[in-house]
Amino acid sequence: MAIDVSSNLNSAIVSGVLGVNNASNNITTTSISLAQQQASLRSTSDLLSDVGLQQIGNVSSLLPSGGDTFTSDLLSLQNNLNNAQASTKVLDVANETVGRLIDELA
Repeated sequence: MAIDVSSNLNSAIVSGVLGVNNASNNITTTSISLAQQQASLRSTSDLLSDVGLQQIGNVSSLLPSGGDTFTSDLLSLQNNLNNAQASTKVLDVANETVGRLIDELA
């Protein structure tokens, strides 16, 4: 009895490729955002001003506030890395399945 697995296999391959492409695009976008944030570092006068405020006792203005974009971007990079790895695993399994089917049919 022959089993038609072509549509499921094609679906797995397409899903894996789309997942890798999507993760790659998101990693690129987030990396650009992080690079732009680093390129816009504070000037020397801003830094000296902040140091003066700290010595006066206004430390709270120097502490990062919750939900900053830098942390969000780093989390996004990790999330998209996990997505890319999962999609790559889908492609590996599909590749192994095709190889096994070819071996059995040959």
